[in-house]
Amino acid sequence: MDLSQLQTFRIAACDLNGQMRGKRVPGAYGPKLDRGAVRMPFSALNVDLWGADIAGSPLLFDSGDADGVLRPTDRGAMPVPWIDGATALVPMEMFHDDGRPFAGDPRHALASVLDRYAARGWRVVAATELEFTLLDAGGEAPRPPVNPLTRRRLINEAVLSMAEMDAFDAYFTDLYRGCEAMGIPAQTAISESGVGQFEINLDHQDAMRCADDTWLFKGLVRGLARKHGFAATFMAKPYSQDAGNGMHVHFSVVDAEGRNVFNDGGPRGTDLLRQAVAGCLAAMPGSTLIFAPHGNSYERLVPEAHAPTGACWAYENRTAAIRVPGGAPAARRIEHRVAGGDINPYLMLASVLGAALIGIEDGLTPPDPITGNAYEIADLPQLHPDLAAAVEAFATDPMLARILPAALVSNMALTKRQEIARFAARDPDTHWLSYLEAV
Repeated sequence: MDLSQLQTFRIAACDLNGQMRGKRVPGAYGPKLDRGAVRMPFSALNVDLWGADIAGSPLLFDSGDADGVLRPTDRGAMPVPWIDGATALVPMEMFHDDGRPFAGDPRHALASVLDRYAARGWRVVAATELEFTLLDAGGEAPRPPVNPLTRRRLINEAVLSMAEMDAFDAYFTDLYRGCEAMGIPAQTAISESGVGQFEINLDHQDAMRCADDTWLFKGLVRGLARKHGFAATFMAKPYSQDAGNGMHVHFSVVDAEGRNVFNDGGPRGTDLLRQAVAGCLAAMPGSTLIFAPHGNSYERLVPEAHAPTGACWAYENRTAAIRVPGGAPAARRIEHRVAGGDINPYLMLASVLGAALIGIEDGLTPPDPITGNAYEIADLPQLHPDLAAAVEAFATDPMLARILPAALVSNMALTKRQEIARFAARDPDTHWLSYLEAV
């Protein structure tokens, strides 16, 4: 795409909450992007949910609120299907003037973890399954959208309903076209268990590309929904009495010869697989904030709601936090089932893959895999029950200190403490408006 032929285009990097922060720039900037033509304050990637500066942040007055340099990722320019007219989006990363990656950029956090795999001659392959809810956001509370065919409001669950998929066919047709235009490998779409809830899986690919696509896909889903006259949200729990939105991630690791290091030729998997599982389990409670980064996230993390709350693993068991799916041994992989749809995909993948690698580096041994219903096992290590507890655990967790930059951990904790205080000062009945299309 020749950016110089456009009147303007958009550049954006990912902040700690997974939101796009950036600028609209003239087409003439296109040839200069690689040379650092666009600058933006470091603090812009470490703001709160509403985009406010973080009180006490070392990125503000203590350092003069200095600028960083934005440079394009290897993704390059892409169309913006939810915007009418000729324009483009260029995903960016933040750097210091001397070329050092900015530690508060979530994409750099994932890159650092993947570099550690690469040092072993390994490459991570990952895929995400994303649930989201279509809704009418025009009233005093979120409510299901109107069925475009019947003109009646949705009222019931519709698990795997083709009629429900067909009712929103125009939207999903545009969504698949948008994915193709942006290079996002969208696979199966289904109607899920919540009212107006759907799920689309993204195909297995390089882990960084998976994170990029997941971030871009969330923007595409929300943007196209507005073009079709309703809203889409990845809130973990849009309705208190309905199903929540999760985001499962599948990953495997291949060596320099392209062999899956989790594959032992049978259903059990290798010792490396079990060590990776052990690492994920050990880091799970301290990583609660990554998997459930907002107050609303904890409405989803309740027993018997297909949202794991206890750290356990199993073979082919969807009640467990970590599942090793069946199928062909060559595709042996780990499915991490804890995260909500409201996560930052870069931080989620960094924490999960970093934990798995620690399990391998330290030769950890997992507990025995469970059988039966995980929700009925009383003595499992638990995720933290609320946002405040999760923030404090995250800030001091020794495993996360081995995975994420210290500055990112500190700034994330500051950000979430500010959000907790600001939400406490607001009417709880209006909290959904802040989350609706921001997470």
